[in-house]
Amino acid sequence: MMADSPNAAQSVGRKPRLWLDLRRDKYLYLLALPGLLFFLVFKYVPMWGVLIAFQNYSPYTGMMESEWVGLEHFVEFFSNPDFTQLFRNTMAINLLNLFLFFPLPILLSLLLNELRIEAYKRFVQSIVYMPHFLSWVIIAGLTFLMFAKGEGLVNKLLEALGFARIDFLTNPDLFWLNLTLQSIWKETGWGTIIFLAAIAGVDPQLYEAAKMDGASRIRQMWHVTLPAIQNVIVILLILRLGHMMDVGFEQVFLMYNGAVSQVAEVFDTYVYRVGIQQGQFSFSTAAGLFKSLVGLLLVVIANKLAKKFGEEGVY
Repeated sequence: MMADSPNAAQSVGRKPRLWLDLRRDKYLYLLALPGLLFFLVFKYVPMWGVLIAFQNYSPYTGMMESEWVGLEHFVEFFSNPDFTQLFRNTMAINLLNLFLFFPLPILLSLLLNELRIEAYKRFVQSIVYMPHFLSWVIIAGLTFLMFAKGEGLVNKLLEALGFARIDFLTNPDLFWLNLTLQSIWKETGWGTIIFLAAIAGVDPQLYEAAKMDGASRIRQMWHVTLPAIQNVIVILLILRLGHMMDVGFEQVFLMYNGAVSQVAEVFDTYVYRVGIQQGQFSFSTAAGLFKSLVGLLLVVIANKLAKKFGEEGVY
């Protein structure tokens, strides 16, 4: 009884302290409440649905009455001839995004930070932010208007200049690059927000010291700005790796056509086609769960590597 008393006292002490913290910071918790409810309702509650990946789920019998089949759907999915194609297409598109798209917001942030006329800087920021607010439907429509082989503006200009028309939209060799360029145009400006915020927190005295040492503005970017925001870059890279199995259903679906089907079918469109159109709910859930588990594994590995090399990591 005496041995348990310190633990009991600590347990009793924690409750009033937690209650005092809640009362003291009630407005902060109130501000966080919508975000917490969003994750609870749309992220955590739907996780019960992954159980149907281990069942022969039928909407008529419900989740509780459907037959339990274990890993049968996963075995079927991995042995499916479509799996290799889906994995290749998804990884290829994401690797292009990782190597071509991910560094561009960093570069653009460094360039914007060098603008000294504040009004011009805000104007440029507004211009590069604007594409983010356009839906993928509009982006796809603009792409067809610009690059269609028959009536596209680019091909009309090429023809007027004496060049042959280029099949931009139905050429399988160009499909992955088209998606990457769309993402670059739409999201590069928006991606600068976090990096510009990180750059704003860099101590100005570091730049003054670099100037006194004779460092040019490029040297200051390389030796002061980039090391100062290195941790932010690493964190965003880790989070980006968590989405290596996600391509973006809407973008691919809108650009999809029969001529590029071999390179356009990814996990997102496959889950829609098999799960929604064909009604194979359990099989498509197994495919989606596999995609999520790969993303989780990549985040864990990348986070451990980041800590091993002296970075803070995500957790």
